[in-house]
Amino acid sequence: MSKPFVAVLMGSKSDLPVIEKTLEVLRGLGMSYEVKITSAHRTPDATHSYVKDAEARGCQVFICAAGLAAHLAGAVAGITTRPVIGIPIDAGPLKGLDALLATVQMPGGVPVATVAIGSAGAKNAAYLAAQIMAVADEELRTRVRQDRQKNSEAVTAADAELQSSL
Repeated sequence: MSKPFVAVLMGSKSDLPVIEKTLEVLRGLGMSYEVKITSAHRTPDATHSYVKDAEARGCQVFICAAGLAAHLAGAVAGITTRPVIGIPIDAGPLKGLDALLATVQMPGGVPVATVAIGSAGAKNAAYLAAQIMAVADEELRTRVRQDRQKNSEAVTAADAELQSSL
């Protein structure tokens, strides 16, 4: 089995600008990942095959981004018992509300952890995947703590700059 990794799936290439936020966080934390475009509706067999293959190769967490009907995370959760995190994409006339509802409304026993719509959710999906994997990885846990500290220091510095300008 290869090094544990996160599989990042998106329903369409148009989701890539949002998914870049996920990838930035994963890279920043030094995590291994794969990225794939696959669709719950248009390529269901390929989605199923990829999930089974990724699981066999060491995937620990699946992150799935989709807009509109947003069935990708649910379809993946129906295939695997690994944690699945859904990112609702802010697309279409409802600006992601439809994707949020489709992602969060899973039947009991087939959970999908659902994050915020769009870019903030894309970042949080990566952080949540890191926290899940950090349960069994002390080095990753340390990197997550360091990242949180860096974010805290940035807020403190911004406040100090604001206070000095008043």
